[in-house]
Amino acid sequence: MNKKYIAVIGSGSCGEDARDAAYRAGKAIGQAGAVLVCGGLGGVMDAAAKGAAAAGGMSVGILPEQNRLGASRHLTIAIPTDLGELRNALIVRAADAVVSICGEYGTLSEIGFALKLGKPVFGFNTWELGKKGEPDTGITVAETPEEAVSLALDAAV
Repeated sequence: MNKKYIAVIGSGSCGEDARDAAYRAGKAIGQAGAVLVCGGLGGVMDAAAKGAAAAGGMSVGILPEQNRLGASRHLTIAIPTDLGELRNALIVRAADAVVSICGEYGTLSEIGFALKLGKPVFGFNTWELGKKGEPDTGITVAETPEEAVSLALDAAV
């Protein structure tokens, strides 16, 4: 199986702009025939899974709890871990590339894990990184969610 796995990361609770962006990203992943990987809950995760489902795509949610309660109903597969936020490393480990949309500190941890693992990260309205007072170029900025997905698909190996 040569499918590409693209993670979409972002806040579990977010505004309509972030939900729309995540839906569009998920839809682009589904249309490309890739697999969406996410944290499996609400907000950006739910919207991305909904977008993937609308395009006939597959989505995998790696859940923080020991059960599937609270999982997005749009997921194809929901995997409970009972790891809480520690499951963030599993999300990026399972992906070939990462798309970050908006996000809070949990999203920042996923970005950090991805960069540490050498996974490419593409961002839309997300974190900006700096080190020692200088900008860090670890996140490639995209102008649209679709561009972020396109870049991620090209970078996925």
